[in-house]
Amino acid sequence: MRMRGRVRAVRAPPSVDGRSGGFSVAVLAVAMTTLFVLKLAAFVQRNRSGLLAVSCAGIFGANIFYHAFPQQTFRTVYQCWSRGQPAELPEQLRSLFWEVLRDTDVRSAGNVQAFAAFGFQPVSAGIPWLPSGSLVGIPANFANATDDGQGVVNRVVMINGEEVDWHSEDGVHLKEALTLSKEAQKFSLAREVIYSQSSSPILQAAVAPTCLLGVSLSAVAVKQLLGLYSSPLLLRGLYNLAALVVGLVGYFLAYDAVSHWLDYRCDRRTAALSEDYARGGVEFYEKLLFRNRTLRKLMGKRGEEMYAPSGNLFPRYGFRLKQAPYTSRRDLIVKVLKLHQA
Repeated sequence: MRMRGRVRAVRAPPSVDGRSGGFSVAVLAVAMTTLFVLKLAAFVQRNRSGLLAVSCAGIFGANIFYHAFPQQTFRTVYQCWSRGQPAELPEQLRSLFWEVLRDTDVRSAGNVQAFAAFGFQPVSAGIPWLPSGSLVGIPANFANATDDGQGVVNRVVMINGEEVDWHSEDGVHLKEALTLSKEAQKFSLAREVIYSQSSSPILQAAVAPTCLLGVSLSAVAVKQLLGLYSSPLLLRGLYNLAALVVGLVGYFLAYDAVSHWLDYRCDRRTAALSEDYARGGVEFYEKLLFRNRTLRKLMGKRGEEMYAPSGNLFPRYGFRLKQAPYTSRRDLIVKVLKLHQA
């Protein structure tokens, strides 16, 4: 007699291909990210006044740091070196610089120092009434560039990986553009001194925190006016994104506008010192435009992207123009020169 056994169904083991596990990890990551964003938004909402104040102060400090410690930041970048040592400023240029300080009537002349800088244009940084004072970098070629241009041609200038031939037609033009008279040199130095004396670095550093403060307060006011605090999270996020874009565009426009205003103001004040300074300013910008036109030709395609046919700089970031056009600045000084001659 045979006994019949029961047949039990045996289940197959679960699939271990990793699909369900990967999906679970993705869902968990999205959930954690969403939770973090919500907590961050709640934290910002509770402490927005303090965060706004700290952000504005931090941005201003970061922008002014370059001018607050010019010896440690600015000079290390622009210092001219000779045989492994910092180049000394010739006595001729020291005398020229002190003459400029007397003409500009600088009260704290001891807080304004000059050093030998590389390049062909003066540069400056710092705030005179701070302990570090301000620095003006004077190109070393200024010492003998007014005679026959030897201060220019005795230096090696590389363009597109090739040394400039000072005997070629373009080399002669570049040498002529870089050779400045004493009046033009004094104008370029006086302009840098007046720039630092008129608190221009502070005004430029204050643009970013001012824009941040204005956009934040305006965004909160508009959000309360439209009742968006009780609206869905997605709508509030889109509004915040739009406010951020408007704030960035406003900052770019405000920064460029302030930079242009400071450029024009410094040029006007420098040219107003005397007729010689105004005449030197016209020459300085004429030579600067001529130099840029020559570089546009020497640099080929890259020069055409950087310099306009007039000698002005093309905007580097589309609609942004950080510096006032050189042609406009020259025309402004021409008007001041006519007032001196009237």
